[in-house]
Amino acid sequence: MRVEIWSDIACPWCYVGKARFEKALDAFPHRDDVEVVHRSFELDPGRAKGDIQPVIKMLTKKYGMSEAQAQAGEENLGAQAAAEGLAYRTRDRDHGNTFDMHRLLHFAKEQGRQDELIGLLYKANFAEERTVFADDERLVELAVAAGLDADAARGVLADPNAYADDVRADEREAAELGANGVPFFVLDRKYGVSGAQPAEVFAQALTQAWGERPPLKLIQDASADAEACGPDGCAVPQH
Repeated sequence: MRVEIWSDIACPWCYVGKARFEKALDAFPHRDDVEVVHRSFELDPGRAKGDIQPVIKMLTKKYGMSEAQAQAGEENLGAQAAAEGLAYRTRDRDHGNTFDMHRLLHFAKEQGRQDELIGLLYKANFAEERTVFADDERLVELAVAAGLDADAARGVLADPNAYADDVRADEREAAELGANGVPFFVLDRKYGVSGAQPAEVFAQALTQAWGERPPLKLIQDASADAEACGPDGCAVPQH
């Protein structure tokens, strides 16, 4: 079974939702048969790469709230994250463009290191002091920590076209699926779960999706017994 997760590194509920989903997945009996793929979604796609501002300022401008309201929201998010065992800096975080991070995540997917990298990006953005938006070398360091080659990661970041089409394709697909916010979870292209739901909801979704997988239909000529190998060995031709 495949689970696709549309998310953005700048999204705090994606950070929390990933932890809740993984809690459910770890307890799922068929965990080893579930493939998880992370898909790209930008919350602020029109923001220029060098346009970085404090999170509180961004929230007051985008949602028309006061600084006190924005800070109260951050404190609430910090509490939600802590409940999942996640570190979360409720003050002095910044906000910026995430397009290069998504490009790097597509590169990491090709190398089989996507989940490692997205986890490190989330932690760096929400729990650590050093920004992830101002310096490509910071992203290279995180890529190396995820098991990627430094020069290869640096090359991806230096080429604005590298994996750009993959990011845009993910974003178009999200729109086609009706996802206008993240996190958005799609299970076997049959079920969708929107938002950072409790782990119990994810557990129920996994169980339901797994239980409704269609049985395998075997196609073969019933009049002919084809040779095959099994636990007791291989069929030996008699003629």
